[in-house]
Amino acid sequence: MPLKVSDIGEKGLIKRILKKSNKNIIKSSFFDDISIKSLNDDAALINFGDQYLVATSDMLSKSAHFPDEMIFKQVGKKVVTVNVSDLAAMGAKPLGIIVSVGLPKDMPLDDFDSMMDGIFEGCKEYGMMLIGGDTNESNELTISGTCLGIVSKENVLMKDGANSGDVVAVTGPLGLAAAGFEVLFNDLDLEPDTKKNLLDHALNPKARVKTGILLGETGSVTSATDITDGLASEIGEIVDSSSSGIGITIYEELLPIPDSVLEIGKNTNKNPFEFALYYGEDFEILLTIRKDVFNKIKDNFHLYKIGEVTSSGKMIIVNKEGIENLLTPRGWEHLTK
Repeated sequence: MPLKVSDIGEKGLIKRILKKSNKNIIKSSFFDDISIKSLNDDAALINFGDQYLVATSDMLSKSAHFPDEMIFKQVGKKVVTVNVSDLAAMGAKPLGIIVSVGLPKDMPLDDFDSMMDGIFEGCKEYGMMLIGGDTNESNELTISGTCLGIVSKENVLMKDGANSGDVVAVTGPLGLAAAGFEVLFNDLDLEPDTKKNLLDHALNPKARVKTGILLGETGSVTSATDITDGLASEIGEIVDSSSSGIGITIYEELLPIPDSVLEIGKNTNKNPFEFALYYGEDFEILLTIRKDVFNKIKDNFHLYKIGEVTSSGKMIIVNKEGIENLLTPRGWEHLTK
């Protein structure tokens, strides 16, 4: 029986595309060696003198990305945020976004206007413009954003570059968005402020643009990616992208999981560490940074150390009892069974 796309999933499809792309590289002054390497990164780098133009694209659909509880203004803003988050992971300043939308014929015009208000609000928040797009008919709401940014060559962040001995860190707490969706879908008795905070992380995510830019300017970050598909999946991306055969060990007791996430885990009989490791939607930045620099800048950037880079070639998680286990690089993935 012929294989289907669901047999290999989103990441498998991307690897197939990259394999073909590497056989069809066109010589151009706009694509240097780093540009070619960036094909496997969060965004593409286009050579412009002492800077890179940074380009990324994300497609979102109603059934996969927007719960019924999300209002259309939040839908529009999320489209901007998920694209800008890829720029943040590269240390790039956003310039503009092109948004193409597939619209059901019966979509109320007020909902469309509200969605566009969210897009414009997102652009304003990240200091950029809506610079184009397209509309078409679709059975369900589908939105594709293509975002452009700029970064100096000396400050660009990429997935490849981690070295054994580097500190592995994240820019903020983990599991809040996953816990927020649990609140959204379950009738839980929570303090009003706790409930509001969790729902805000689920429905109004924020990209870490300023943090990404400033981290790039330190010159001490050796690799980076944003946490959209889950921490374990993104750790796997850094390990797989490495050209030096690194491994990564993280420690369960160091994972910055807030008390509110632990509370949701208890109330739903779900493991809060799985919220942090596998659910995604946190939009924090996962990074590796030189050990000699980490303690000097961690407080300025509110960084949380979660582990270290090793030479093992393996992904390891150490539980609170000190027992090591292999960490499976799974997370949210489209086109899987």
